[in-house]
Amino acid sequence: MISFLLSAWRAGLRSRSIQAVLILGLVLVGIAYLSAAFSPRQPKTVALDVGLSGIRFSLVMFSLFWVQELVGHEIQRRTVLFALTYPVSRGQYLIGRYLAVLGMLALAAVMLGMLLWIVVLNAGGRYEQVFGVAPGVAYWLTILGLWIDVAVVAAFALCIASLSTVPMLPFALGLAFAAAGKSLGAVAEYLSQGAGGDLEIMRLAPVVDAIHWFLPDLSRLDWRAWPMYGIAPDTSAMTGSGMVALAYIVLLVTLAVLAFNRREFE
Repeated sequence: MISFLLSAWRAGLRSRSIQAVLILGLVLVGIAYLSAAFSPRQPKTVALDVGLSGIRFSLVMFSLFWVQELVGHEIQRRTVLFALTYPVSRGQYLIGRYLAVLGMLALAAVMLGMLLWIVVLNAGGRYEQVFGVAPGVAYWLTILGLWIDVAVVAAFALCIASLSTVPMLPFALGLAFAAAGKSLGAVAEYLSQGAGGDLEIMRLAPVVDAIHWFLPDLSRLDWRAWPMYGIAPDTSAMTGSGMVALAYIVLLVTLAVLAFNRREFE
């Protein structure tokens, strides 16, 4: 498994598509710096909010490209057959690839997180906000939440890649999964509050409740209110959302291994 992890790490970092996504991440962090100019009273808060959204988007793209490069393309090109000639199980191959993706995502999250924090500190020039942003533990736990969020997305993409015969399907469905999981909480809360009295929208409530049983609410892993406004999330809620995410990861990776073990390569 370690050999698969290391080879995937080297291949992922050399990928040209990843270099493009990294440039995109840098651009998004730059946009966060420029966005501070639109808020004369809270430039650092605005820059942090926009920057965290940019980091999440970049990490999602990283995860999908890496799963596509390290699993999807190897299956498509049949180069996976060379890896499977080693005296290891298919499950070890797949888990090794997934752990490599998680490691590279952690590295990307730390690098972009450090860059964003430098941008936030310099946003607004010498202007000092009345309510400053919170550095340290609050900020890095928020970055950790984004990493866990994207780890779930990567597990879903891995599951699709293990059984898909369409090259771009893991990327497309993974992107839809990331968007749906992020917006699910906001939609459910809006419906629980009556949807502004709109009866047509309220008819969707049973559908959203049913989706809750299958789709994780990734918005619960977004703790940006803590570094932005000093509103610390409930510890039990943070722990619970982390455990639910871990359960989804274990389930999705297990399904991926089962599907990969049953797959026949011509």
